[in-house]
Amino acid sequence: MYKNKVMEASYQLMNDVDPEETPQDSGVMIHIVPEKAVRWNHIEDLDAFFTQIYTYHQSHGFACMMVKGVLELLQFIFIVFFCVFLFNCVNYPVLFRDEITNKTVNQKVTLSDAVLSCDQCLSNMGFWTWIIIIFSILVWLYHAVQFLSHAFRYWDLKGFFNVALKISDSELDNVTWHEVQSRIREAQQEQQMCIHTTEISQLDIYHRILRFKNYLVAMVNKSLLPVRLNIPLLGEKLYMSHGLKYNYELLLFRGPWSPFDKCFKLKESYRKLSHRQQIAQQLQTLILCVGIINLVFSPLIFLWQIAFAFFNYAELLKREPGALGVRCWSVYARLYLRHFNEMEHELCARLNRAYEPAAKYVSGFASPLMIIIAKNIQFVAGAISSVLIALSIYDEDVLAAEHVLTVITVSGAIFAAFRSFIPDENMVWRPESLMTQILAHVHYLPYSWRGLAHTTKVHQDFSQLFQYKATFLLEELISPVITPVILLFHLKPKALDIIDFFRNFTVEVTGLGDVCSFAEMDVGGRHGNPCWQSPTNATACGGDQYDQAEEGKTELSLIHFTYTNPDWKPPKDAQKRFVPGLITHALQDPSHYLQINADFVPQNYFGSYGFGLSSMIPRISAGMPGPSHAESPSIAVSPPGNINTFSNKASRAEGPLSMERWNRYMLPHQTALLHPSLGASVFGPGMDNNLDRFENVVSEMSNSALFLHEVHHRQVRRRGFHESSEPVPIWQRAGIVSSERTPLLPTPSHPS
Repeated sequence: MYKNKVMEASYQLMNDVDPEETPQDSGVMIHIVPEKAVRWNHIEDLDAFFTQIYTYHQSHGFACMMVKGVLELLQFIFIVFFCVFLFNCVNYPVLFRDEITNKTVNQKVTLSDAVLSCDQCLSNMGFWTWIIIIFSILVWLYHAVQFLSHAFRYWDLKGFFNVALKISDSELDNVTWHEVQSRIREAQQEQQMCIHTTEISQLDIYHRILRFKNYLVAMVNKSLLPVRLNIPLLGEKLYMSHGLKYNYELLLFRGPWSPFDKCFKLKESYRKLSHRQQIAQQLQTLILCVGIINLVFSPLIFLWQIAFAFFNYAELLKREPGALGVRCWSVYARLYLRHFNEMEHELCARLNRAYEPAAKYVSGFASPLMIIIAKNIQFVAGAISSVLIALSIYDEDVLAAEHVLTVITVSGAIFAAFRSFIPDENMVWRPESLMTQILAHVHYLPYSWRGLAHTTKVHQDFSQLFQYKATFLLEELISPVITPVILLFHLKPKALDIIDFFRNFTVEVTGLGDVCSFAEMDVGGRHGNPCWQSPTNATACGGDQYDQAEEGKTELSLIHFTYTNPDWKPPKDAQKRFVPGLITHALQDPSHYLQINADFVPQNYFGSYGFGLSSMIPRISAGMPGPSHAESPSIAVSPPGNINTFSNKASRAEGPLSMERWNRYMLPHQTALLHPSLGASVFGPGMDNNLDRFENVVSEMSNSALFLHEVHHRQVRRRGFHESSEPVPIWQRAGIVSSERTPLLPTPSHPS
């Protein structure tokens, strides 16, 4: 255990320092580090450091991380050993009594009778078995070394939490990420982790942790990465698995051959237009090599996936046969629905809140024919199972009959599995209302779905975002086979577009390095979309959309970031134009928005649901004078009625929940924007507990998202601009010189 002392750093002007020991340039600030400086001064790789801080917090501290790591290593050994044992060390003819020995003629077969000796096990192991064992040992050693390396890093990080942040491991579960982030900013003043500046903002921390994730989200937003496969009988399907995603990250961000140098700087060759063809050829060669490696090792990975899935889900399916019939958000959905600069726990909280309306929505599309078939199969399976159970209760010797127990188990599983195809007969299905509730939390859904939530086409498209657990598991199982195909035949031809993407959408931030320009969330710059802004400060819709983020991701990301970081100062253009324009737009006809959303959202879903100023971006324009009393409509937004998000898990996962900081930052900004009467209706004396305040933040963000979607809808209608009715990729919509890049996809035609 080491001791840490708080560093006392001093900044002195050149004029105050002995001229014989310093340069003669006066007015230059020098950072003098004491002899006994702590080890957290001038951290070279702040990206990794902040990422480890976030991982440490979300993983519940050092002890949990170490126990989890050790058990994962032991689990790997168990899976390999158990598989080898089952295939080589069990005498199945004896176990199934197909082979009768002298010992088993008049006795029951025991497990020891069916287990072969060590010599017999070794003799049964063939060439491929030893190859698998050797490969597994190498993989295990790699993970063991990696675990030991991480153990030393996180032990040092434990000291950082305890000393610099003053957070002990016992208190870690009671501290939100927002509070940890605030203490990091305070520690910067003492520790000087970043020497380029004396202060770091919340956006700086998010940029470093999500530097590469923001690029990936932007690529999905611009339809550069999602792969659409034409499957016979099923049509066009999106495919994105964890294995494929890992290969994307390895090629583009994590590997030594990635476009980024030293983890934060885009290589100079990628910046030069004259080198784009050469770099594209190198990237194609790299993708080819990685694809071939995936192809070579695909059998081993496939076997591992099957073994892991069997051991992980077999017992669950025995207890809950309908478990594979539940829904979950797909890997693609977690990228498509993610904001720029959104942490993983923030995304999970949003998707969890949307789970209930999403499940109700998809369950309303049960096929009448499938319901009839499911009910009859359920009847037959239930009858067989019931009779056998009744007979076994009367005489337990029935269970000794061959395969009786198997029939009972299988028929019970079939009964439970087909029950998931039969909807609740008491359910009232309102597809448009449910889709609006989903949109209120996920924030992104195709505009072409508007008013068509009741159609089969929208349901099928939404099912690719919110898929069956069985579908999710199947995609993961076939990932070792599909991933090489996608890399070789789908990603490799896009190498030139990937090079252009990095060159066109990378900006350098002083002291931070290169980041994705979309993540700057500059709504007034080239990435803002006029169709998602008020008519008072937006140009015509359409036009050059190459630089614009799709589906309002820049605008919605900015709003979300300000809600989760209430003491962050937004860009000046957002304060001067974006929010004032929205406020003016809302004040022109507030009752219109109230009526529109009352048609789609149940009255008790968000309390007295409304789109007054109190439900619009109350923090984003801090310091901007609010409307006069004469302009302020009397619209109150009460706490949401059925959004249950305040739990022990959420309290540490979703911030900002520090009420002291909330009161310190949010309320002054709220009153600076809103009329006091409106502010009182949201944060007034009647709402004096933390639960109501937190739930109101959730409601406010949902209201703001729906409000912005309504602004977009009215903009599109007013300007006569029609978006494509199909969710086709929009990477090549316009705008860049044809000789500078190779078109990825043809420009979609817009229906009149």
